[in-house]
Amino acid sequence: MIKAFKAYDIRGIYGRDFDGEIVYRIGFFIPGLLETEKVLVGYDCRKSTPDVLRHLVQGLTDSGADVYDMGFATTPMVYFATATHRFNASIQITASHNPKEYNGLKISRSGALPVGYDTGLKELEKMVETGSIQPVAFKGEVKELPGIKGEYIAFLDKFCVNLSNLDYGIDCSNGMASLIARDIFGNTPAYLYEKMDGSFPNHPPNPLDERNTADLKKLVIENHLDAGVIFDGDGDRVMFIDDKGRFVRPDLITAVLGIHFLKKNKGRVLHDIRTSRGVIEFIEKQGGKPFMWKVGHSHAKMKMRELSAIYGGELAGHYYFRDFFNCDSGMLAAILVLNIVSELKKKGDAFSGLIDSISSYSNSGEINFRIDEKEAAMNSIRDYFTSGETPTASYDFDGYRIEFPHWWFNIRPSNTEPYLRLVAEATTSELLNEKLEIIRELIEKNGGHE
Repeated sequence: MIKAFKAYDIRGIYGRDFDGEIVYRIGFFIPGLLETEKVLVGYDCRKSTPDVLRHLVQGLTDSGADVYDMGFATTPMVYFATATHRFNASIQITASHNPKEYNGLKISRSGALPVGYDTGLKELEKMVETGSIQPVAFKGEVKELPGIKGEYIAFLDKFCVNLSNLDYGIDCSNGMASLIARDIFGNTPAYLYEKMDGSFPNHPPNPLDERNTADLKKLVIENHLDAGVIFDGDGDRVMFIDDKGRFVRPDLITAVLGIHFLKKNKGRVLHDIRTSRGVIEFIEKQGGKPFMWKVGHSHAKMKMRELSAIYGGELAGHYYFRDFFNCDSGMLAAILVLNIVSELKKKGDAFSGLIDSISSYSNSGEINFRIDEKEAAMNSIRDYFTSGETPTASYDFDGYRIEFPHWWFNIRPSNTEPYLRLVAEATTSELLNEKLEIIRELIEKNGGHE
């Protein structure tokens, strides 16, 4: 197995987990895998990206495929171009939120459907490992695909409203959101780290790690802003700071988005198995129909289509939209949330008040435990709690989510690392801490530690 092949994409430390030769072979075999002679390519600003791009393009053209180069792009821009220009294959060179030494490839097929390990990456990995390379006599060409940025901005502009009453800050994390943030929001917001720089000199491009939001929190508090917005490295995820300078847990934003989407349409809303009960209840109060599913963008996008869901959200800060080919867009989510905060302010209400009304339970956030015997530990936790009390609900499609009248937990294994990931929630902090202590002891008995 090639270390960089993951559940949802290809990603790792460039030069260690994968290299130029592997990228070349990936490029050579993708057109055959996806049955196309045209491949769209976009890329982020990481320092290793030019080398990855060179090997990828060589592999693609040696297979006979034409490469349509759209240049620097957010990952959602690549999704947009894949769908609107009807490409049967696209590749975004990015490592998303990972540190600067990482890079990777996000691959999509027709309709911007993701190619995950269960939907093509496993076959691609086998081709890369064992396939024979014979460059064709007539190589493919490299062509530019201009104008996508303008088309994408025009698409997003349809969702924008007048935010002139709002004071807010935006942290682009020196990543790809820098490419379009001012085109969307203009010069009014206070900007942090908007220069694209693949060495990420100010903080790693992972806003889910709350330490990376420290400067944005400071900006919000010192300037009495109504909200703060922070993007990850490739612009497919976004997170928020409220007017009190607090990090807003991303699953809560899934509920916030319902204020926009569920006014007229009372359809399905997708959420992952880690989502707060407060979010589910908030969606139901607005007439939405919550549907719980597996973690991960490749799972979410397929299920969005199957359900014809209006929108969806994940604890990791991905938000999916039927209006956006069932794909995730950090910028679209930011626009819609700021629209809602603007309307709240007009009524004399604050972002923090809305968040407090949704976040009505004590929540642990996601806790990681390092452990080799993941399945044994999960089963021992399940058995311990279900032997003493009958669950009100139980789910087993992504680890276990087991619900009781006053609390619930989700314990799930990492797809790629020796970790168990835990989220628990209870009606009181005392009950939450009591249950967390028991779970920690059970994991320790199985050889794990926090």
